[in-house]
Amino acid sequence: MTPNRIARIERTTKESSITVELNLDGTGIVDVSTGVPFFDHMLTALGTHASFDLTVHAKGDIEIEAHHTVEDTAIVLGQALGQALGDKKGIRRFGDAFIPMDETLAHASVDVSGRPYCVHTGEPEHMLHAVIAGYPGAPYSTVINRHVFESIASNARIALHVRVLYGRDQHHITEAEFKAVARALRAAVEPDPRVSGVPSTKGSL
Repeated sequence: MTPNRIARIERTTKESSITVELNLDGTGIVDVSTGVPFFDHMLTALGTHASFDLTVHAKGDIEIEAHHTVEDTAIVLGQALGQALGDKKGIRRFGDAFIPMDETLAHASVDVSGRPYCVHTGEPEHMLHAVIAGYPGAPYSTVINRHVFESIASNARIALHVRVLYGRDQHHITEAEFKAVARALRAAVEPDPRVSGVPSTKGSL
C-alpha cells in the first residue's frame, strides 16, 4: 500500500477558491468551512464516518447561491481522493454500506476502479425542490445531491452507486446518503492484509 496517503489540492476560479486536504489513514479529524452550513454538516459527516482526516476551506459566490461552491468543492474533494489513493496497492477496492437514519434507509456501493461512473437513484421527487436553510450562510438545495456524487466519482475516478431505498425528510435522506458513501469509501480504501499488490486481474487500477 502507498505510504502517506495524503493529498492537498487547491482550485481557484472566478466563482470560488477551494482548498482540500485529505488523509485516508486518519482518525476522522475534520475542519470544514464552505459558507454553506448544511454542506459543512454533510462533509463533516463524510470525513467522520470514513475516518478520514479532512480539511475543506472554500470561499465562493454564495451571494448568488450555493451551487458553484458546492460543485467546485465536490470536484476538488474527488481530485484529492484520487491523488491520495496513490497506486492502490493492498486495498480492498470494493466497499458498500447501508445507513438508516430514522425513517430513511440509504445504500452506497463503491469500486475504486479507475473508471469513473456514478448511479444515483431513489430520491423522492420532492428532493428536486427542497431547500435546507442555514444561518449564517447560503441555503442548500437538495437537487444538487446527485451532482455532488457525480463530481466526486468522476474526479476520483471511482464507480459510485448511491440509492435511497425509502425516506421522507430531506435532511435525513441527504445525510444518510453522505454517511453511506463515507462508510463505503472507508471499506474500499482500507488495507487488506491478504492483498499485497493491486487488487485487479489487470494489474492496475
